Amino acid sequence: MTRQQSAQRTHRIALLFNANKVYDREIITGIGKYLLSTRVAWDLFLEEDFRARLNGIEHFEGDGIIADFDDPAVRDALADCPLPVVAVGSSYEDASQYPDNLPYIATDNRKLVTLAYTHLIGAGLQRFALYSLPESPTNRWAQERELAFNALLAADGLTGDVHRGLPTSAPVWNQASEQLTAWLQSLPKPVGVIAVTDARARQLLQMCLISGIAVPEEVAIIGIDNDPLTRSLTRIPLSSVIQGTEEMGRTAAHLLHQMLGGARFAGRRILVPPVGINVLESTRHQPVSSPYVMRARHYIRQYGCQGIKTEQVADYVGVSRSSLEEHFRRELGCTVHQEILKHKLEVAKQLLAQPDLSSTEVAIRCGFTSLQYMYAVFRRELGCTPREYHERLQGTQTSQPG
Repeated sequence: MTRQQSAQRTHRIALLFNANKVYDREIITGIGKYLLSTRVAWDLFLEEDFRARLNGIEHFEGDGIIADFDDPAVRDALADCPLPVVAVGSSYEDASQYPDNLPYIATDNRKLVTLAYTHLIGAGLQRFALYSLPESPTNRWAQERELAFNALLAADGLTGDVHRGLPTSAPVWNQASEQLTAWLQSLPKPVGVIAVTDARARQLLQMCLISGIAVPEEVAIIGIDNDPLTRSLTRIPLSSVIQGTEEMGRTAAHLLHQMLGGARFAGRRILVPPVGINVLESTRHQPVSSPYVMRARHYIRQYGCQGIKTEQVADYVGVSRSSLEEHFRRELGCTVHQEILKHKLEVAKQLLAQPDLSSTEVAIRCGFTSLQYMYAVFRRELGCTPREYHERLQGTQTSQPG
């Protein structure tokens, strides 16, 4: 076989992931982007529903495997695999937790939690808690995030509360919700809570809304994953740490590409740091002393884009309009109407960052009485029209290096 023929050979590669999770989906995306950016010819094996099934994997007649080693079953199934394997998964404080005969690409748990923790400190919070997952072999990555959280607080001379809760299965959902609500109510406030995933963060938000706990004034919440599906299921936009999952996928594909050419990386470990934080309403903590203002802002964050008026906010809080206005002037230096308008403007700015929404759709979603009114608010507050704001955002994104 000539060198040219060898370079053009198509390799059969199995990807063992569970793409029901955004973490796995984005790693697969990173692998795909590596293939698109190179001349690598791979025939990828994936189950039709993008879930890894290990039955018969030992009979896979392929050339290599990239697999999620957070699942102990995957790790065991590939223990004696004769093919080149690149492992992807969690980082560990205990080095013995890594496979010593394979290259391993890890999300850096300590840096993920550190980024969330420092963000909450920057929001002015002094009390912290963590919402984790029940201890199990498949949740080792969550326990690693617990270790990182406790180490960060210990270094600052603080203690934090860790709640693992129950699995989110239908038979125990009511019990899990009751336990989570009781835990949230027991926390000294204001408090910043880090959830080990966006899915857990969404549960926190849901229980806060049901219990009337103001987010972020009483409980500021930040998740990990930056999952767009989760964001679409919450009334209060969720702040989240953005993992470097696509970079993990690209790195794993690059290593396997080299291994198919004869390179060996047994025992090599690469920790990939987070990309940053998508900061949204759930951590925009602004301390206020008035419980009326706190409850009013909690209501506005849920329903501000649904055409609510000052009278409705006052009814929810349980005080007269004039009394609520006085509390707002004293605490925030603005009226209730201005706070509602500010919320609408923030939501509109977030929606305008999306490429496929027109200004008219944004105005409707944000509860502006007309497109012209939204234009007037943008000109007054930002010195530009919604269209100009959108174009400015797109220009900024285009100019950023890839």
